[in-house]
Amino acid sequence: MKLNSTVLLTLILLTLMLGAGSVSAFLGFNLGSSALKGITTPDGRPATKFASNKTNNPQQTGVTLLKEQEILKIVKARIEGKTKAARSENLEEDDEETNSSKQKPEEKPPEVTEEKLQPGFPITAQSEGVTLSVQSARYSGGDLLLKVKMQNKGTDSVRFLYSFLDVTDDKGRTLSASTEGLPAELPLNGPTFSGTVSIPTALLDDVKKVSLALTDYPAQKLKLEVSDIPIDR
Repeated sequence: MKLNSTVLLTLILLTLMLGAGSVSAFLGFNLGSSALKGITTPDGRPATKFASNKTNNPQQTGVTLLKEQEILKIVKARIEGKTKAARSENLEEDDEETNSSKQKPEEKPPEVTEEKLQPGFPITAQSEGVTLSVQSARYSGGDLLLKVKMQNKGTDSVRFLYSFLDVTDDKGRTLSASTEGLPAELPLNGPTFSGTVSIPTALLDDVKKVSLALTDYPAQKLKLEVSDIPIDR
């Protein structure tokens, strides 16, 4: 019988493939074996580790447990030590405070000096228990400064808008002025408040006296008028 050429070619190819696979497997096994020479797998067994630790550390025979009384003694000693340290710190702080208090001299209250008033001052106006007093008049920095004091001894608190403050000269002309330090509200039976009324000196060339007029807001029940304030230079 004559073999078919196709069958013969198929057999030859299968033979070659098997041979090549065997050769590559053999070569791969040899390469892997040579690469893993000298490498060993780790021993993960806990019993073996425990035994090796015992052999490496022959002095470690086991864990020693403290008695309950010894533990209580140690804790008590530590607590007493901390308490003594805290007491000593508190005593040191107290000593420092007493020493510092002894070293500091007694502070004397500042002496209150009475302000010397200019001749003709103060000039006071009063309405409904509210007092407006001009204490002095002096020139400074291109302005006439009128020192003013206000106090409320009436029955109610009083509010003011100082844009309603009228300042006139001895010829009846209205002068522009600004205020500083005067309160927007005077409380009932409150302290005395001080402030300043400033008038530009450019408006006072031929003026010898000025007048102030102020009313409360919004009721406008009060009428405080301080007239003929001397401003001679």
